Amino acid sequence: MDTLLEGVTPEDPAPDGTTPDGLIIAVEQMIRYVRQSARAGGLSTAASSTLARLSREGPQRLTELARAEAVSQPNMTQLVTRLERAGLARRTADASDGRGVLVAVTSTGLEVLARRRAERARALQELMADMTGPEQQATGTALPALARVIRHRQDTTEEDRA
Repeated sequence: MDTLLEGVTPEDPAPDGTTPDGLIIAVEQMIRYVRQSARAGGLSTAASSTLARLSREGPQRLTELARAEAVSQPNMTQLVTRLERAGLARRTADASDGRGVLVAVTSTGLEVLARRRAERARALQELMADMTGPEQQATGTALPALARVIRHRQDTTEEDRA
């Protein structure tokens, strides 16, 4: 079965973008296809997501990281231990609280993330190369618009928590 269509059953609506169901199927297929294209570092989705979060947001406590990634603290501890062994993350003492430990991405971790991002970008570029000009233009408009709305919602949610 074509990798892009993996997981779609005959009863699923066609991912034609005319219905919310169709849009979500198309988004899920795109995400799956692009994620599967990233091979650098041999990272799991959870490891890649955790490193990316550390790269974007800076060092974090294990508890914060586990909460943000929606995993248990023991699972995050195991993941961070594996990332440390691979040289992709490191634990350091929290200067503001001597009892606390912060997890940070290493320069090697940043290099792996950059290679993975490049692999994903190539995969998306290959998909878009198979689109018509108007489809490319629509995708180039829609994806940044979705990202902007998501950032706005996340910022609003963070403000509500504060």
